[in-house]
Amino acid sequence: MTFRQILASGVGLTAFVVGGCNYSLRGGSFPDHIQTIAVLPFENETTRLELTQELFDAMSRDLPRALGVQSAAPEVADAVVEGTITGYQLTTPNYRPAAGGDRAEVLQRQVSIAIRVEIIDRVENVILFEGTSLRGEGQYLEQSQTEEEGKAEALETLVQGIVDGAQSNW
Repeated sequence: MTFRQILASGVGLTAFVVGGCNYSLRGGSFPDHIQTIAVLPFENETTRLELTQELFDAMSRDLPRALGVQSAAPEVADAVVEGTITGYQLTTPNYRPAAGGDRAEVLQRQVSIAIRVEIIDRVENVILFEGTSLRGEGQYLEQSQTEEEGKAEALETLVQGIVDGAQSNW
């Protein structure tokens, strides 16, 4: 083969490969008419007042990207996310009796956060997703971790639960 034949073959192959890459996948994303979403601060029925901001921050940061849309102000968003924090619970799922028999030794704790949530399509005025009792859980080791780490894991689990629930509807 001559240099020109090799070059022509290379250019043709490159055009074929590049032309074949001209597609995109939107699996699991919102309906096509929804391009923007706004996350509203949730009402909070618990005594843990910081949860409102922490949940808002986690959802604002992760939810639009996971759903394949952009963040927007509530007044102009195609869809909004709203809801209520209904519960916060700290439990001890793993413990053992203490050597002296007085008290149990806590090995692990669990943070559990419960919410009600709706994603509302403001273009067609319909509810895209409704979760009436979503629960996020996060565990942490009593001796080496903090409740904040368990709470962060529970919030992450909640956001993923919203994404999974919303995507299961379309």
